[in-house]
This record gives sequence, structure tokens and C-alpha cells, in this order.
Amino acid sequence: MTYCVGLKTHEGLVFMSDTRTNAGVDNISVFRKMHCWQKEDERVLVLLSAGNLATTQAVVSLLEERTKAPDERTPSMLETPSMYQAARLVGDTVKEVIRQSAPAGQSADAFGASFILGGQIRGMEPRLFMIYPEGNFIEASADTPFFQIGETKYGKPILVRAFDPAMSFEETVKLLLVSFDSTLRSNLSVAPPIDLLYYEQDSFRIGYEKRIEAEDPYMRTISEGWSKALKSAFKSLPDFTR
Repeated sequence: MTYCVGLKTHEGLVFMSDTRTNAGVDNISVFRKMHCWQKEDERVLVLLSAGNLATTQAVVSLLEERTKAPDERTPSMLETPSMYQAARLVGDTVKEVIRQSAPAGQSADAFGASFILGGQIRGMEPRLFMIYPEGNFIEASADTPFFQIGETKYGKPILVRAFDPAMSFEETVKLLLVSFDSTLRSNLSVAPPIDLLYYEQDSFRIGYEKRIEAEDPYMRTISEGWSKALKSAFKSLPDFTR
């Protein structure tokens, strides 16, 4: 399992993903689930992945390989004319990989994978998409300015209650870490290190990138502070009367 989030703010796009993968309690590994493509002063694209590890790695590898093969008929992530076409390319690649991976007559569900794609191409606004295992996708909007994939239920409530697209990058990271802390405490299949990336609108370069380890001082401050704040808020609520 995994947990990845992509948010669209007024300043740009913020991405965060954990790195744990597991095939049982005795087979746990660390794999990066955040992948980037950039062409200086022209585009930045970020892809987050969740689901079957072999599928996600095959999709990313195929997308990466096609950026290095100019004779391929399929446009690459560095050549698509729009973010919409980039989302279509990822979706088509997902379908291609799953079709090749699933033996005839076997359900493709076991090979499923989902993705969050965000970025900006010069001349257009930043855009954010969620791509399903079937290859179709939806786009973030003013009503739904963020997407989650993987183990989403524990970290969603704080995002729904507190996220505001007008937040600064610093406030957004604080909110995301609270969301991740809630997930880490509730599900052992999600774990640090946590990858963070910020893209500032119209910059056409990665603005900030960091790997947050389990013992990161700020991460510990957020975790401990959020626990105390929740207990304090609970105690401040009126008791039930009968």
C-alpha cells in the first residue's frame, strides 16, 4: 500500500508521497513513487504512483524510455502539446502495460495501478489529473483541488476540512504532514521516508524537493503537536448530557 497526494494551490502544485511497498509483513522495501520530467524553461511534469509495484515501474520505465527514443511514433512526456495529452499518454501506457502483464483470461485487477499527474507546459495553466487503472482520468477543479491515491481514508478528513488553495507553500506542507501523520499512525503499510516536491506556477523548474526521514525534527514536531492539539480540542468540547 502507499499514500500519495497532489494539491493545486494559487501558487502552484505540491506533491507528497511515501516510499513503503510490501508483499506481506516480512517483505517490506523502500521505492520512490514520485517521478519527474522537465525541459528547462518549457515544462515540468510530476507523476505519483500507487498500486502493483511491477505495473507502476513498467509504466514509468516505458514513459522514460520513450523520452530517449525520438523515432517512436508515440509522443513522449517531453513532447506532448498539453497536460491533457500527457494524461492521455500515461493512461494509454497504463492500459498497454496491464494488457501485456495479465495472461489471457486472467483478471487485470491484480495488476492495477493508479497515478496522479501534475505540471505545467509553457503557454498553459498548471493542471492536475488522477489516472485510474483503466486508463481514464479526471482533472482537479476549484471544487476538487486535490487528489489522493493509495491508502486515502485516514488522511482525507484533515484535507477536506482545512485545505485552502490560497495557502502558502509552508502552510500546505504543514497540512500534508498532518494528513500523512494520521495515515502513518493508522496503517503500517504506509511509512517514511516521505518525498516532497513543490512546483511554483510559471517557473518551469522544480522549486523545492526534499526527502523527509522518520526522525526529521519538523516531522516529529508536527506529529507531537497534532496529537496534543487533538486531545486539547476533544477536552474542550462539552460533555454529553443525559
